[in-house]
Amino acid sequence: MEISEDSLFQSVKEIIRQSREKVFRIANSTLLLTYWQIGKLIVEDEQQGKERAEYGKYTLRNLSQKLTLEFGKGFDYTNLSNMRKFYVAFPIVDTLSQQLSWSHYRLFIRLDHAESRRMKIF
Repeated sequence: MEISEDSLFQSVKEIIRQSREKVFRIANSTLLLTYWQIGKLIVEDEQQGKERAEYGKYTLRNLSQKLTLEFGKGFDYTNLSNMRKFYVAFPIVDTLSQQLSWSHYRLFIRLDHAESRRMKIF
């Protein structure tokens, strides 16, 4: 039995679509874990065993410059700050949803801080 051209095309197209979706999910979960781990290291370095950090922008700016030289875009001061906030907002890695992207989590971080600020006003 011969497969029609259209049926072959549809079958191959579906395999490609599924593969791309799988690659995206794996890449997304790896990226989230990477950013969470970076955020954790930043927080731990800032706190150095203390309950609260004596936070200095210099350390993050210096780290950003070095990482950008080594790896290119994606590690600027703002993004490293977001990674730090990401870890602080979600300190338990198992609570991260693999269905959400880094963009989603950045929105959650902003909402969380906006809500906190709003609550302090009232």
